Amino acid sequence: MAISPQLPDKSLSMVEKNELSFEVLSDLGNQVARQYGLVFKLDEQLLPLYKKFGINLPEHNADESYELPMPATFVVSPDRTIQFAFVDADYTHRLEPEEILSALRKIVHP
Repeated sequence: MAISPQLPDKSLSMVEKNELSFEVLSDLGNQVARQYGLVFKLDEQLLPLYKKFGINLPEHNADESYELPMPATFVVSPDRTIQFAFVDADYTHRLEPEEILSALRKIVHP
């Protein structure tokens, strides 16, 4: 699953547009992301750039804070403990799928 600060309708549109096969949950106000220490405020110098590209965060997130969550991946075991975590402020750095699968295998076959 994925968690996004977007309004549910915006998340649903993203799921449909990108033909995602997993659920995208809404985290309005970044409440969950804040609990994980993932929230940052967008630098005011970037706001004109976002507007230039047509990215209207207040419209998508129903929030004027210009706060966003850092991209993160968590593998959570059935007992709800985090078994693996990856966080990188650079949104272009993502885990390889095999790394996630390896973490999942450790839960299934310890």
